[in-house]
Amino acid sequence: MTTDLNIDMKRTLRRFLGMISVMSALALASCTPKNVAYLQNIDDTITTVDALSTQIRVKPEDKISIVVHSKDDQLSKLFNLPVVSTNITQAMTTTEATTIRNDGGVKSGMSVYTVSPEGTIQFPILGELKVAGMSRSELSGFIKGELMGRDLVKDPTVTVEFVNTGINVLGEVNSPGRIEVNRDHLTILDALAIAGDMTIHGQRENVMVIREENGQRKAYRIDMTDARKTMSSPAYYLQQNDIIYVEPNGQKKRETTTNSNNFLSTGFWISVASLLTSICVLIFR
Repeated sequence: MTTDLNIDMKRTLRRFLGMISVMSALALASCTPKNVAYLQNIDDTITTVDALSTQIRVKPEDKISIVVHSKDDQLSKLFNLPVVSTNITQAMTTTEATTIRNDGGVKSGMSVYTVSPEGTIQFPILGELKVAGMSRSELSGFIKGELMGRDLVKDPTVTVEFVNTGINVLGEVNSPGRIEVNRDHLTILDALAIAGDMTIHGQRENVMVIREENGQRKAYRIDMTDARKTMSSPAYYLQQNDIIYVEPNGQKKRETTTNSNNFLSTGFWISVASLLTSICVLIFR
């Protein structure tokens, strides 16, 4: 009788252990990251946003460097701000120049204008110029046209650069922080690559881009696993001062709760399976 009872107990324990093992496997499988690949449905027919219309453009309170060159160096100096050494954290007026730190992604010795809230700068001799809304090439052409049109410089070359203009990348990326914009176009893929890519816990189906438009904050959500949705999004091409936020996925959120060893967690089921295995080893040996 006792022998039969022991056999029944062992069978019951085996069944229970098997059930726990299956549940543990399912729990582990449910936590396996899915949809980690970007642009899964990409093909040759995908239409992107027009690149020309999405160039980085001058906005109020931007800092820009404008340098005029010509064959007559003395004449050129009349249209360039004197470069002075100062701290980048100090306030700068629209007629001020500064030597920017090299770690800010800007060459030292640049003459820097700060765009006023009205979108203007005070340019030597030319006076107040409306520059907001222009791309680098448009602003360069505009100033060149003013210099030649007023018969001030016959052969000007105008170089325009953005200064201390960047994008912030936050959340589940390997290197969160600020990215300096040193080109006319920057896509969300470029920004994520510079930030070291998303971590395995990043929610690729719901990446948020926060942008200020007409004085208001607007949030765009992008499914990075879908090529069409990504490349057709208004936020595919980034603008200065955009904020990219990569939300953690469900597994990461559970792991960061106060009591991560709850009923739904992977750790809970692993602990249960380990305990029952130890019990069965003691009983059956």
